[in-house]
Amino acid sequence: MTQQLKLGRVPAGGALLRRISADRPARPVYVALALLVVLGWLVFALDGGTFLGQENIVGIQQRSAALGIVAVGQTLVILAGSLDLSVAYLISLTSLVTAEIMAGADANVPAAVAAALAVSALIGLANGLIVTRLRVHAFIATLGVALVVRGALDARYDGPAGSVPESFQHLGYDRIGPLPVSALLWAAVAACAWLLLSRTRLGYRIYAVGGDAEVARLSGVRTERVVVVAHVLCSVCAGIAGLLLASRLGAGAPTVGTDGGYDLESIAAVVLGGTALAGGRGGVAGTVGGVLLLAVLDSIFNQLEVNSFAKDVVRGVILVAALAIYARGRRTR
Repeated sequence: MTQQLKLGRVPAGGALLRRISADRPARPVYVALALLVVLGWLVFALDGGTFLGQENIVGIQQRSAALGIVAVGQTLVILAGSLDLSVAYLISLTSLVTAEIMAGADANVPAAVAAALAVSALIGLANGLIVTRLRVHAFIATLGVALVVRGALDARYDGPAGSVPESFQHLGYDRIGPLPVSALLWAAVAACAWLLLSRTRLGYRIYAVGGDAEVARLSGVRTERVVVVAHVLCSVCAGIAGLLLASRLGAGAPTVGTDGGYDLESIAAVVLGGTALAGGRGGVAGTVGGVLLLAVLDSIFNQLEVNSFAKDVVRGVILVAALAIYARGRRTR
């Protein structure tokens, strides 16, 4: 048994990562992104605009930052064979926690940030424990937690609350050269998640549990602990997005998460990036491409003044097509 445990821990994860690297599931989304950029350039050129101009590129980065941070967290939990539908309401909750504790005072910023991240971690812990200990399917468990948070928000808030000091609003609006600070924050979160998945034992175990939980368990991996940690990290990412949106709004809002559709949009970005909904295959690089693809698509829609109904139809078609392509590719291997 000891030999089995020694063989099953890190080498199993390393083998999974080598297989994933060979498959390169992120490649198709970047090919699609390149084609979409060419299409955007043509659309803007015909309309007298400049798609690759600094103003448009900065706008794309700013619009995609919050979704990108949430999608990175969603990637971790989906890779572990789970998912999280509570992120949208959690974003709203953390924006309100942040703004109410800050109350417009610079001195309260550290306490507000710590409180928002602590609340996020607790929600993630609750999600993970319900999934692993109560054996409730992740879809139902996180939806139930989302409804609990929604009820608390509806009971306490009728509109925006609290205030964010001007110094904290720099996070949402400032730039370092051509790069928005919010985009750099997203890049930092994505880099940390990539390092976790590719360079740490926890990352190997996330792939192993998502690939086959029973095999991982027999190899000595504490599968329940891995799923719980993945949920906590996902919720912390949602909390970071809540902090970012609070800095942009200057206050907390009970509908900022749901208005942005961050729950389903984040899952869509993860799937577009090639991560399998069943878990165990994919990565952060593909998710970044999926988020950018959605952001570029929105930029083109805005330039063409496409109505919201048509936007949703096109997004749905793209998502279904991506799933079909990835499924076909896996069957032919």
